[in-house]
Amino acid sequence: MTDQPWLVVGLGNPGDRYAATRHNLGNMVLDLLAGRAGVRFARHPRAQAAVAEGRIGMLPGGRPGPRVVLAKPTTYMNVSGGPVSGLARYYGVDPEHVVVVHDEVDIPFGAVKLKIGGGEGGHNGLRDITKALGTKEYVRVRGGVGRPPGRTDTADFVLKNFSGAEAKELPFLLDDAADAVETVLTEGLLAAQGRFHTRV
Repeated sequence: MTDQPWLVVGLGNPGDRYAATRHNLGNMVLDLLAGRAGVRFARHPRAQAAVAEGRIGMLPGGRPGPRVVLAKPTTYMNVSGGPVSGLARYYGVDPEHVVVVHDEVDIPFGAVKLKIGGGEGGHNGLRDITKALGTKEYVRVRGGVGRPPGRTDTADFVLKNFSGAEAKELPFLLDDAADAVETVLTEGLLAAQGRFHTRV
């Protein structure tokens, strides 16, 4: 289906307690994308998610970018698969048109990496999405939050707020991740990888 929209999912946990934590990076990026597109999130009637529909970016020749469904599951991170697969069915989106934005401890803070398929690296939200979609072949936009210091448990680390120094740099990371999503949608994954993987 050539005219199918993209489904862009930002991972996170519900509630104010988790709003500013590292694990909510995906939600933060989705809020930024919604602001750029001038759309607002509303609860979806058929899925446990808040969604916003619009167009993202610009295509060659100045044409409006592709149709996009921005989605933030309202479940906890570890059970994101149900909302994602439900929305994919509802909007008729194939897995290769699904983009998942998430935090990644195996990437240095501030860096953005992209891939399609591959392992989940211990990320339970991704594991649940892979199981629900029945495939690993969806795009991941990975925002680096860095490794936990010392012997800090990874699960505890991602559920804490960004440090003061990180918070000052966070807007740049969110901007880059949002730009990476737009590049995937308008120019393709290879173009996005070429642009963001070469940054120091």
